[in-house]
Amino acid sequence: MSSLSLGIYAHWRKSGAEACLRALLHELSLHNVNALVEEQAAKLVGQTGHSLEELYDRVDLFVALGGDGTLLRLVRDLRGKMKPVMGINFGSLGFLTCFGGPEYAVAAKALATGYYRVDERTLLELSIERRGQTILSQIGLNDVVVTRGERSRLVRLDLFIDQTHLTQYNADGLIIATSTGSTAYSLSAGGPIVMPNSGVFVVTPICPHVLTNRSVIVSNKSTIRLLPSPGEQQLCVNIDGQEPMQLHEGDIVAVRHANAKLPLLLPKDLTFADILGAKLRWSGSAI
Repeated sequence: MSSLSLGIYAHWRKSGAEACLRALLHELSLHNVNALVEEQAAKLVGQTGHSLEELYDRVDLFVALGGDGTLLRLVRDLRGKMKPVMGINFGSLGFLTCFGGPEYAVAAKALATGYYRVDERTLLELSIERRGQTILSQIGLNDVVVTRGERSRLVRLDLFIDQTHLTQYNADGLIIATSTGSTAYSLSAGGPIVMPNSGVFVVTPICPHVLTNRSVIVSNKSTIRLLPSPGEQQLCVNIDGQEPMQLHEGDIVAVRHANAKLPLLLPKDLTFADILGAKLRWSGSAI
């Protein structure tokens, strides 16, 4: 029996989850890798499941089986208590789930033999401050977004970098992304692509109403604070696309890098340039 023990956290509601989980478990068994399955996913294959807390105590690393969103939920549910994570996509590779199905044999062999590279990714910490007290703190990997939720209306947010006022954003919302998150919502809103190890945050307005409100690159050693303008109501904030949280008038949204980092396991020979080329269909000159 291999000394490696891993926990599988799967998108159990997704179509095809059972077949993918069975295929991965079969390939892992061929390499004598001990695999424990999170309790909801375990029901798909008739196994005894384990809570995430139990898995954290018993395994060496996690496998997020699904898509990039599955890996983001795992990061959220671990609440800053990180262990190495390999993302395996049900279909083609993602920006985070870089072992694409149905290459389960490749992924299982990589896990069994250690043929992968570890890419440490910066996590961000979102805090909501109300009347001088921190009422909520969450950890994420990609981004923090402030909007009016389902209502597409102008928001006015003053942005401070540490103690310095940068500007007031007038936009449909504002995204603060890590380098990893620069290829997610921020990219869709017109933000730049940033190499994962750049050590920065990207601040990108959503549909800015002022032409000069553009994306700004900020050191992730800084703390970014967002102060809604007086009278701004019905704003909400979410982290990594999870459930939005309602802001009260006078609340301050603070974003800083988290103390923990995510050790992301990637194919040994796959570079970030390779991922960009595959996901964005870059093929060089069209001439």
